[in-house]
Amino acid sequence: MDTNLLTLFKLSLIFVNMLMTRSLSDADGVDLSFTQQPRLLQCNQTVLLLEMERCGERFRSDMSHIHPDDRCNLTHFIREYHVFSSCTETNAERIGCFWPNPAVERFIISIHKHFFSNCSLEQVFIDPPDDTLTLLILVPVFLTLAMVVLVVWCSKRSDLLA
Repeated sequence: MDTNLLTLFKLSLIFVNMLMTRSLSDADGVDLSFTQQPRLLQCNQTVLLLEMERCGERFRSDMSHIHPDDRCNLTHFIREYHVFSSCTETNAERIGCFWPNPAVERFIISIHKHFFSNCSLEQVFIDPPDDTLTLLILVPVFLTLAMVVLVVWCSKRSDLLA
């Protein structure tokens, strides 16, 4: 009787498992044959440039509200720049062009030249003097060597104490 009960239990588990997996399956009644070719769009450069101009016009409009002195501080126009970038990307993909591509890059560079040409670093960083540079290099090297010597010395000393 034990073997019959165990067999019945195993069969009921298999049956419940079949019901659960069948109800979870999303492929019931769906044609899984992939006979359609994906629609490939050809990149139309003329339409792409027209759409980029629309994105640029909106960006120019948004940037007109930003004071020219604040145009070099990204925190003042990050939202406008994000909208511009998303616009160029979305339109390029909708038209069937890669993003970025050379045409879009040229357009974005022209926008940068127009709005951000005066945003150079006011302070040009130079290398420190040779004495300072030597000190900044040698201090960590000697500290590392000192730590290695200390670890070796402590490990030899613990051998003597044990």
